Amino acid sequence: MPPSTRAAAVPLAPTPPLSVLLIEADDAGAESVRNLLAELGSEVAFRWARSLPEALPLLDADTACVLLDLELPDSSGLEDIRTLLRRAPRTAVLAVTGTVDVQLGAAAVAAGAQDFLVKQEMDGRLLTRAVRYAVERKRADESQRRLVEAELRGQENARLQRHLLPTPLLDGSGLTFHARYRPGRRRALLGGDFYDAVRTADGTVHVVIGDVCGHGPDEAALGVALRIAWRTLVFAGLTGEALLATLQRVLEHERRSEEIFATLCMLAIGPEGDHAELHLAGHPAPLLLCDQGPPALLPFDDAGPALGLLGAGHWPPVKVRLGDDWALMLYTDGLIEGRIGAGTRRLGQEGLIDMIGDHQQGGLRDELLIDTAMSEVEDLNGGALADDVAVLLLTRARTAPCDPASSARSGPSGRATPA
Repeated sequence: MPPSTRAAAVPLAPTPPLSVLLIEADDAGAESVRNLLAELGSEVAFRWARSLPEALPLLDADTACVLLDLELPDSSGLEDIRTLLRRAPRTAVLAVTGTVDVQLGAAAVAAGAQDFLVKQEMDGRLLTRAVRYAVERKRADESQRRLVEAELRGQENARLQRHLLPTPLLDGSGLTFHARYRPGRRRALLGGDFYDAVRTADGTVHVVIGDVCGHGPDEAALGVALRIAWRTLVFAGLTGEALLATLQRVLEHERRSEEIFATLCMLAIGPEGDHAELHLAGHPAPLLLCDQGPPALLPFDDAGPALGLLGAGHWPPVKVRLGDDWALMLYTDGLIEGRIGAGTRRLGQEGLIDMIGDHQQGGLRDELLIDTAMSEVEDLNGGALADDVAVLLLTRARTAPCDPASSARSGPSGRATPA
């Protein structure tokens, strides 16, 4: 390589000296240790204290190793080791004594010391090697401790996030409920998507699915707040546009920026199970699935704006006839915005209708249907989806072949028309 193109050598930063603190009452003993450590040259910054109280103020974050004489005049023995480690938990401690006592050495290590040395056996090589090994073992112990703490924090966060996912309350409804939830963030259990389903005392089943824009922890927290607020308001008797307007106020007070908004789809299924009231706030319309005929989108022409976009939104209700036997698939836009291949084409709602219809014809139902759909969407995308995805499948028990004419009059382009 010509000299002009050769990379210039970058000088390595000098290694800081190893800070060693000796706690030793005897002047001659301290001078002996200083001389032994001098064999390391400039690699050691040596300090000396005659007692533990004198040494404690000298401890700082740079202190790599403490040599502690266990036979100090005012020594508390092994308790001195514990005192040192309480003050400087990341500092290596070497216990030093003038007697060969294996049990004392084992007790010192059990108390937290990295090693145990006998004064009469120390030479320069042994001492410097013991100091080096003690410091490295302490660093390894600290790395392991931090790793364990990180794992415990991860497990705690996972338990917290798992408990923040909803448990549908549908006892007595005669409906089956399946959900799949996949955050776009790696190693997260919660994203900005949220969903819930509850049955109120009058027999009405209320279902919601929503999507807070963004993918971070703030959006996940806002999604949880909206879901809990929605459930609370439903049980308090609020419905329809009044419920959505209240949720918008919650969003406006809880969001970190005025640019944050949330889309939402809300269904109230009557006690008889054959009719529903639909509200859309900037959210994709659900799919109505029957045993006969292709899936159909529920009406979306009267959809209102996403929550948080306008000061006062209008979300008119749409009455939908479901029929006797049906399934409803609610989803967030992460399911339909995945790419198809390497180009810019996306799956979209039409692609989802075709996909679900094909899987239905193949006999897929319930959990297998939504699991297969999510896997196929990822395959078409060429890998995991970047956006959060939530999919719900709510099914009324099938007792007879579904008659599309009675369950929902099919409009153009696979759209179900209002009752």
